[in-house]
Amino acid sequence: MDTLRLGVNIDHVATIRNARGGHHPEPVRAAKLAALAGADGITAHLREDRRHISDHDIKRLAQEINLPLNLEMAATDEMLEIALRHIPHAACIVPERREELTTEGGLDVVGGHNHLKFFVEELKKRSIRVSLFIDPDPDQVGAAHALGAPVVELHTGAYADAMGEAKDFELERLKAAASQGHGLGLEIHAGHGLTYDNVVDVAAIPEVVELNIGHFLVGEAIFCGFETSIKRMRVLMNEGRARVSGEKTA
Repeated sequence: MDTLRLGVNIDHVATIRNARGGHHPEPVRAAKLAALAGADGITAHLREDRRHISDHDIKRLAQEINLPLNLEMAATDEMLEIALRHIPHAACIVPERREELTTEGGLDVVGGHNHLKFFVEELKKRSIRVSLFIDPDPDQVGAAHALGAPVVELHTGAYADAMGEAKDFELERLKAAASQGHGLGLEIHAGHGLTYDNVVDVAAIPEVVELNIGHFLVGEAIFCGFETSIKRMRVLMNEGRARVSGEKTA
């Protein structure tokens, strides 16, 4: 069975810290616990308004964790400078609006090609793995490939929020986009809104090699602990992955 990588997003550990100020709980400590629980990487979104992860968090994560760091960032000169200063393993370019509570959709790579091209090329020059966070739309997948990004992360939010036949429809969109992207030579990731209840079907998409999950894991940790929440997610991911080859999980 091919192992499906799990990137643990620690943004909302910082959200809890920032609600009261001070230093507790520490995102870096959460990253280290995630590593102990079996995470394959750490994801952190440095927003322009610094609502959760801070510049100091990124500096410490780059220096202190032994897992690949995936920096989620907007396509701005400020964020590019920060990425080039710290050289994370990966940079995922995401859309960002100050008034949103969380990322509400994928990048418009079709309309933003000329703007995004510079950022993709500059990150690639420093051997930073570039991914584009996009909706599972054939035009966006094609545009991401044309832009030269080696990775796309499919936005699973619409799937996560849908119910009944609409959920089946959104799952088929994810499958089609993953197949299309893989056929073009892209590495396929997925994330946003994934929980214990909906992760198995996404994990069963054979072209997807990495899931990035954060908010749910941090919320579930309130009830069972961070390591336990991550380990349970890993079990369910393995369950979905086993469907690809017909294997059974323990």
